[in-house]
Amino acid sequence: MKKILLLFSAVLFINLSAQQRGKDYSNILKSKSIYEINAFLRDAHPDDPRRSVLKPRVMDMMKEYIKNAPPNDSKVKQMQEWLALLKRRPSTKITFDEMNANIKQKQIAKYQRELQVGQSAIVYTPSAPQNVYVATPAVTKTVAAIPDTEASEFNMLMGGNEIEHKNKTVKILNSLFDNDPNAKECIVMIENKSDCNIIVRMEGIGTTKYRLPVPAHGDNSIVIQKGDYLFTSIVCGAQYASQKTIQKPLIVALGSSAKK
Repeated sequence: MKKILLLFSAVLFINLSAQQRGKDYSNILKSKSIYEINAFLRDAHPDDPRRSVLKPRVMDMMKEYIKNAPPNDSKVKQMQEWLALLKRRPSTKITFDEMNANIKQKQIAKYQRELQVGQSAIVYTPSAPQNVYVATPAVTKTVAAIPDTEASEFNMLMGGNEIEHKNKTVKILNSLFDNDPNAKECIVMIENKSDCNIIVRMEGIGTTKYRLPVPAHGDNSIVIQKGDYLFTSIVCGAQYASQKTIQKPLIVALGSSAKK
């Protein structure tokens, strides 16, 4: 009787665990999908007995995929990163702090590269009725224009000269490297996932105000004084407004592309 009760409890626990997350993992042991098994390992309870079977299985599947992948397969890098994580931990799930640290390192690399190659690596060319943002000298992308009321302001903010750009880059890098919790300033990064160029306005107490132009499908960063701010923007004609308390580095993602 005790064995039956234990078995029933285990099955009930497994089903509840999956249902709580809105995913059905009842047949996960039969799965042949790397992504499905990987998702299960991220979601499942640490004591779920299926982990001991599925973790080595999915690692073997990832190794096999990498071995047989065609040249320049974009998924290979992801599989390698997952494998590295699975060798050190129960799943590929990362904490919010780890995610922020990864983004921070990418930002540091980005701005260090800008300092090395100069402002010529990031060139914005306005035109009517469309705006073109050139991420690198070899790649251009045409995107929808922002509202006319902000187009000239966006062009002006994206312009600037070599010295201003360098000073801003140095300030951002210093903020990225600075881990002092008592610092009076910190960095804010805006990711623009929309098809339109935008200006994000940050209004603080008194006359404290900042403007940050962010190209479509791009990102931009700014170092601001810590405090309470009202963030506003027009994203492809839609109004955005949000109150934010800035006491540590912040990443804000706005908009979504209409393209799939």
